[in-house]
Amino acid sequence: MIRIQQIKLPLEHSNCDIKKKVAKCLKIREEHILDFQIVKQSIDARKKNSIFYVYTVDIRLEDEEMILNKYQNTQISKLKEEVYEFPKSGKTELKYRPVIIGFGPAGMFAAYELALHGYAPIVFERGKNVEERTLDVNKFWEYGILSPESNVQFGEGGAGTFSDGKLNTLVKDVNGRNKRVLNLFVQMGAPEEILYEAKPHIGTDILAEIVKNLRNEIIRLGGEIHFNSCLTNISIENNRIRKIEINHKDWLITDVLLLALGHSARDTFSLLDEKKLKLEAKSFAVGFRVEHPQSMIQLNQYGTDDRTHLKTAPYKVTASFKNRGVYSFCMCPGGYVVNASSEDHKLAVNGMSYHKRDSFNANSAVIVAVTPADFPDNGPLSGVDFQRKLEEKAYQLGNGNIPQQLYGDYKTKKRSENYGDFSSCSKGTTSFCDLNELFNDEMRCAFIEGMEQFDRKIHGFARYDAILSGIESRTSSPVRIVRDEIRLESNINGIYPCGEGAGYAGGIMSAAMDGQKVAESIGSCYSPFMNNENQN
Repeated sequence: MIRIQQIKLPLEHSNCDIKKKVAKCLKIREEHILDFQIVKQSIDARKKNSIFYVYTVDIRLEDEEMILNKYQNTQISKLKEEVYEFPKSGKTELKYRPVIIGFGPAGMFAAYELALHGYAPIVFERGKNVEERTLDVNKFWEYGILSPESNVQFGEGGAGTFSDGKLNTLVKDVNGRNKRVLNLFVQMGAPEEILYEAKPHIGTDILAEIVKNLRNEIIRLGGEIHFNSCLTNISIENNRIRKIEINHKDWLITDVLLLALGHSARDTFSLLDEKKLKLEAKSFAVGFRVEHPQSMIQLNQYGTDDRTHLKTAPYKVTASFKNRGVYSFCMCPGGYVVNASSEDHKLAVNGMSYHKRDSFNANSAVIVAVTPADFPDNGPLSGVDFQRKLEEKAYQLGNGNIPQQLYGDYKTKKRSENYGDFSSCSKGTTSFCDLNELFNDEMRCAFIEGMEQFDRKIHGFARYDAILSGIESRTSSPVRIVRDEIRLESNINGIYPCGEGAGYAGGIMSAAMDGQKVAESIGSCYSPFMNNENQN
């Protein structure tokens, strides 16, 4: 096949128009194109009076070499596609089925690959299935009744289930993992445009159904999945995993334990530290969710609020203050600020969008980088303690509700009394307070400096009535479970740390790809599982 880049078309066009443009570019007739596939779609809005879509497409022709010889430029090239391949099975016998702890993106995609290739994994997820979990989350948002094991952080699909479902990643994909993840999402019910959009997303409403379909496929392939099942103990013999305890009562022997923990599995981090797994405190970031009218973002990004042929506009901004990074994170166009708490008397927020991204507001975390130097007192779990203190203070400030303040009032250290020209789009009750009590002076100044720098890039970003919600503390794991760079095992043989909670990913796609990567490592070492009654 031939790949053609930089195909430019006006906002109003069809797939037929793309094909016509390709034929015109190559000076061939349309019927000579045997196959046609969109690879990438993006928007060029550098000139607000001349916005257009830009495509990369793959085509198949009868005489491709003639075209390639005729057009020797960077716009037209021979397709060199990396095809995903699971490694050849290893020789070591698995006496017991591999166990996966956690059923977020890393655990799900590791389970899928292992099940597909005959390893019959057993998955334990501390939370509920996505149907029951959704009921618990909605009950929490409406009535404030928190289920510590079934919430925005814990349950089938992981924290990403109640987010925007963004599928972009900065991880370089030389093994075809990215495309395999996206294709599987489509097979499970995601819209096909995620295969080619520059910044693909699914949305919470559709993602929940996809998660359920993927669960059923893993079971069909021979996997086993248990909900309401929390890892509570580990038995190690001769520096090797021997067995695990679930819910303080049931023990299970295993040769392989894959830890696909989310970034909020704080009790499990403590257990691993107690069991002498090597852990490190790592850098992360904390800040506030910041809301603006989506119409303001549309005007800044596209010069128009007409969304007839334009998607809901995102943004990404970065700054620095005294060598401390400040940046937007997990931007949710047309989204909601959500109460994402998972512990009693502690409060954390996140952002979420449905597939249509059609709420009145845009929101993004504007976060300030923190390093172990900011929390040096308590070993590898010091970042967890740092998060908890912030979340406890946020809970107190809002009296259990999402604490909010207008940006202008935050700068002048004045408690807000009312919204300005627009109101918050949120899931969970809110209360006005003074958020200045959360950060020290350096972090506060860094946040304000970042907001002011962003205003020079997006007019109105630092407007007085921009709505701040606190606290965004779960941007990534505060802990890294150290693993060997080649075999991906921890210092305890047979234990494989994986995904965002282990400190090796940051989002749905990178976590899913890390799950694949660890499953491949297990597959290359062990032969597929042959039924053995000893496990049960």
